Parts: sequence; C-alpha cells; structure tokens
Amino acid sequence: MKGIETRSHVHEESLAATAEEIFALLITPSAIRRWWGAARVTVLPELNGVWTAAWGEKEDDPEYISTAALVEFDPPRRLTMKYGKYYAKSGPLPFEFADESLTTFDIVPSSEGCILRVEQTGFPADPIADEFYAACETGWQTTFEGIRNYLTDTLSE
Repeated sequence: MKGIETRSHVHEESLAATAEEIFALLITPSAIRRWWGAARVTVLPELNGVWTAAWGEKEDDPEYISTAALVEFDPPRRLTMKYGKYYAKSGPLPFEFADESLTTFDIVPSSEGCILRVEQTGFPADPIADEFYAACETGWQTTFEGIRNYLTDTLSE
C-alpha cells in the first residue's frame, strides 16, 4: 500500500510517574493486562522484539488480537511498534494499514513526572477507515484512563 494518503493521531498526557515507571508499564505483560484490559499479553522487550495482546474470555477463540514488532527500543525514552497483524473475530477491517504504520510512545521527563505521547500512523485517509480511526482515538483516551488508574493503584501499594 505504498503511495496512499494516510493520517495519524496523537494523544499525550502528563503523568505523575517517572519515565522508567512509564516505560516499564508499556512492556510488562501483567501491567498491560491491567491498564489495557487484555486477557493475554506477550512481550519480548528488545529491539526487533514482539508485542502481542489478545482479548476475550476464551483463550482458544479470542475476540481480538493485535501484534507488532518493536522497531525502536530506547528505554526509558521511546518505544516504536510496527503494525503486524490485527484480528477481530467479527471479521477483517474494510481496509489495510499502510506499510509504514507505526505506534510510537515518547516519554519526556517533566516537573510533575513525565509526559507520555503516543502517535499512531498509517491510517488510510479514505472514508472507509473513518469508523476505525474514530474508535482508535476514543480507544487512546480510554487507554490513558487505564494507565492513570494503573499508576494510582500501583504507586499507592
């Protein structure tokens, strides 16, 4: 899908945690399950490692699966994942992601803790992707709420 027009979205928030704590929650399967609500997660936390999450009660028949390769691994500053495969039990997406689809997490220390910025690229600009694009924007808001709740729960333990 080279040469297609794409779009991306960015979400960032200031969080009351260190860059090391934020980076750790992005690559630790037990943390990811808690803040993202995934049923199962596997991460090989290294350059060219893997990041996979699955949702649904039935391990042998998941509702959703998302996979990515870790193409940039720079603790505790940056983690970039290249889209691998997205599976939904309900059926395939009505479009394909661009070849260069990435999700990049940048972590910048601040006086209150750090800023976590996520940029997801490679969404086709075609209206056929509008519904999924909007769902991902809402999903990042929910994801950051999960991260904030995770931090509140774990930092108070």
